Amino acid sequence: MSQSATQAPPVDLELKKALAELKLKMIDTNQKIKFSDAQIEGLKRSVLHKTITDKEVAKLTSETRVYQGVGRCFFASTIPEVREGIAKSVTDLNEKIQVFENNKEHLERDLKSSENAVRELVNQRKNN
Repeated sequence: MSQSATQAPPVDLELKKALAELKLKMIDTNQKIKFSDAQIEGLKRSVLHKTITDKEVAKLTSETRVYQGVGRCFFASTIPEVREGIAKSVTDLNEKIQVFENNKEHLERDLKSSENAVRELVNQRKNN
């Protein structure tokens, strides 16, 4: 048996480095995607809560005293003002949800392109 038959094939350091970088990037990207998912779910719960609150406030008579929270304080307000505040909050929350969803889509595309780049590198090495 010759010495070359017992040796392992030479390791392509460039390929090994690229694979290690991809693995780190995948881990980081997956964590960011999970964070985005958690943020989106929390914001959706807030939207649901505000929507339910708005429905309940809409059922109140016009004589009902209502209060609007401002920081740690509550101020007397009218039902239309409270509903307007809720509507603005829902709009702001929906915009934040859209930002997180766009960021998540960008992360997923970036991850996919990195995977494709490494596949191309592996295929190039196999062909050479």
